[in-house]
Amino acid sequence: MRTRLCFSFLLALPLAAQAGPEALVDFLAVPGSAGLGAIQRVQSSPYKGADTGYDLVPLYLYEGERVYLHSTRVGLKLFKQPDSRFDLLLDYRFEGHPYDQTPAILTGMPKRNPSVDLGLGYRHRASWGNLDTEFLHDIGNASHGSELRLGYSYDWQAGRLHLRPSVTVSRRSANLNNYYYGVESADANALRPAYLPGAGVDWSLGVYGYYEMTQRWRLLGGVGVNLLAKTVRDSPLVEQRVQPSALVGAAYDFGSHEGYAAPGSPLYVKLMGGLATDCNLLNAMTLRCTSTNTPERTRIFGVALGKPLIERVNNWPLDFVGYVGVLNHDERGFAPDGLQIDASVKVYYYGFPWSSRVRTRLGMGAGVSLAQRVPLVEKQDQARRGRETSKLLNYLDPSIDVSVGDLIGSRALSETYAGVGVSHRSGIFGASQILGNINGGSNYFYAYLDMKLR
Repeated sequence: MRTRLCFSFLLALPLAAQAGPEALVDFLAVPGSAGLGAIQRVQSSPYKGADTGYDLVPLYLYEGERVYLHSTRVGLKLFKQPDSRFDLLLDYRFEGHPYDQTPAILTGMPKRNPSVDLGLGYRHRASWGNLDTEFLHDIGNASHGSELRLGYSYDWQAGRLHLRPSVTVSRRSANLNNYYYGVESADANALRPAYLPGAGVDWSLGVYGYYEMTQRWRLLGGVGVNLLAKTVRDSPLVEQRVQPSALVGAAYDFGSHEGYAAPGSPLYVKLMGGLATDCNLLNAMTLRCTSTNTPERTRIFGVALGKPLIERVNNWPLDFVGYVGVLNHDERGFAPDGLQIDASVKVYYYGFPWSSRVRTRLGMGAGVSLAQRVPLVEKQDQARRGRETSKLLNYLDPSIDVSVGDLIGSRALSETYAGVGVSHRSGIFGASQILGNINGGSNYFYAYLDMKLR
């Protein structure tokens, strides 16, 4: 079981033509499994004069019977058999102009941004190797382009070390290549004449793998090269060379708890409301700063739905719950109100000495947050420091709560919890491209009621 669980990490990396973990499909192949970790990407930029790119990508991993979350990819298993599977998926595309500095060749051009693809995937596993096919189309209103990927890989194992060499061929549409590597007439100058590369075929070679440091900890890594289509390499924006890349990271595998991901599991309903704070996250968590006396006193109200993923991990007083929530930002007339969608995996610890009398949970959630409009407090904070904002940021949710039923002596409310927490959006100190390389964010103190419904 352990070998099957961790070995599946490699199953989709052959399709990572841009050296991104966006294709971490089947990392946890057993339904009910979950994991947390991080990967550092190092990628040579295809643009002339651009520095090597470094990108920290958080890993939030869950493998359900029909739904999976693999960091930058969310998928629905439409059809599956022991050796093959069809998926419907949403995937983050790691492409675009550099964030940290603009090379001379791109000065004055509209920025080309990463985007989100909607896709279909088919994967087949056999003794002679693995075949992966994906069709992806941009739905992030960026390139409006498409890509068809075909990958082959082979598994090799020596003790705790698992390796997978791979080759991938990608047919990219004209819209996709023109958006990222073309020069429109309006953007042409002496350094970059007008040029549209059109459709083309990319090739990628790589070796990816992991090492089982312990029963649960995995050291992840890989190296690869990407050869852009000749028409793309002929672009005045692009260096005439292959693009080397590397990945290194680690993940903790919490194992398989299939029974807790089964249909019919309980539903959590969380109602919450709070106020913005100028406190940073660490001071807010340790109650060294509790002020909500911001000038505008902006507020949040929301609801979240959760499903238990893992209960009593390794028989510890530790549960994992997956939440999807919607918040409304009440900007008090100082800016337009907006919605915020949060998706996170939250761990609860309840092994306190007094928990037999009053069950107390210490929680920490981690995931992603997508705002309809960047909250006012984030705009103000970033403007003061001369930094950009992003609608998509990392989401953290520390909290503490107690059982209402235990407090008032009601067995019917024993699984209803009242508590306080901090709703935190941040860009991981500007180190993550997927989060817009944002250094900053926002914090809201909130109170909540969390009900477990059968």
